[in-house]
This record gives sequence, C-alpha cells and structure tokens, in this order.
Amino acid sequence: MARLARLYVPKQPQHVILRGLDQQPAFVDEQDYELFVDCLKAASRDHHLDIHAYVLMPGAVQLLVTPSDETSLPKAMQAVGRRYVAHFNRRYARRGTLWEGRYRATVIEGERYFLLASRVIELCPVRAQLVSVPEDYRWSSYRHHIGLTVDSLVTDHPLYWSLGNTPFERQRAYKELCEQPLDEREANELQQATLKGWVLGGDSYREWAARAANRRVSPLPRGRPKKVRETPQSPHSPQTPHQ
Repeated sequence: MARLARLYVPKQPQHVILRGLDQQPAFVDEQDYELFVDCLKAASRDHHLDIHAYVLMPGAVQLLVTPSDETSLPKAMQAVGRRYVAHFNRRYARRGTLWEGRYRATVIEGERYFLLASRVIELCPVRAQLVSVPEDYRWSSYRHHIGLTVDSLVTDHPLYWSLGNTPFERQRAYKELCEQPLDEREANELQQATLKGWVLGGDSYREWAARAANRRVSPLPRGRPKKVRETPQSPHSPQTPHQ
C-alpha cells in the first residue's frame, strides 16, 4: 500500500514527535542540547516554520509548530537532522542514523487541542520524573511561557496570546493552566494521532481538513464492507412484469 503524503493544512498547528533510535539518548550533555536548539533556530528561520512549544528529552524531541507552506516542516526537520546527526556521529565516533525512522506529525484543531498539546509537551520532564516542576527543566519552552526567560526559538501563537491582555496575565494564566492535572485520555489521543498521522479534532474539523488537504485524514473503517445479498425469489412468488 502506498504511503500517504505528509499531512498539511494551511495555517494549522502541528504536533511533532522525533524519537531516538532504539530508545538510545539523542543528547548526552549540554553541548548537544545547545547545538540542537541552534539547529532548530536556523532551520525554522530558513524554512519559515513557527515553533510555539518544544521539549528536548534525552531520547526524544516534541514540537508544536505552524508551517508556512507544505514543504516548511519537512525541509526544516531534514536540515536539523543532517546537521545534528553529523555533529553527534563525529563527536561520539559513531555511524548511521540517530532517529527512529521519520519524524511523526499531525494537524490538530487549535481551538480544542493547541493548549493541551503545549502543556503535554512542556510537562514531559515532570511526567518522566526528570524534575519535580517544569520550570526546573532548561530544555523546553515552559520557562518562556511563564515569563522566566525570553526564548528566541519560540513564536507565541494567537491562542497563547488569548490567555490575557498583558504578558503578565498570559504568563500567570498559562502557569495556572499547567498546574491543573492533565486529562490523560486526551494526552493519549494526542500522542496516538501524532504517531499515526491522523488529524486530531472534531468531526466537522476533520471534514474540513480532509477537503483542505485533499486526502484522508482519519483511518478507514476496519474490515471489508458487508455485502448485501439478494434474497432468492421463490418460484411460487409472482414475477415482476418487465417494463
């Protein structure tokens, strides 16, 4: 079966997951993390990719982005991969890929899932028990969103701006939002949709996205459609006259 083209819907946010090969670390020390951030900055600038949230975990990367066009995200990820993998292999005397196949990504309905995706991404270090509070983790956009630093990698999304009329209001509202328990069912839906490449949104949004992307955005129903069998006509039944 032919692989579906990468999903792209104009002006819509996408959640991205990039995993290390065989669960091996993709970052060993601060120098690795810093270079990867530099790679993201250069690639996002060169290929016009807005990055709204991110986290660099030891064995995985997650991003929340809005591509400017259909090639923006794939070209940016390709540029990051080439530069960073070359650095990593040279530094640690290794060969081959660093990642578990292609990056995974999907379009999400912003009004329903953007802030959820941002929270899921930035709370990864806490959920993985790397830190007790997200502001203690350096390699994510969380500190930017609550006003502890200004991260030039991050482009704030209008849905983040809608949290308040001033920077302080937005930062406080976002921090309070992240202090609320995550809906684990929705967090799992986000992960599964991203890994499988299916749009995450309501029925009307998926229908609209399918038209905009000109492709399927959700899986086909499982199994073959049932065949409707015609009931044999009894020889004693009256025949329908031919017209």
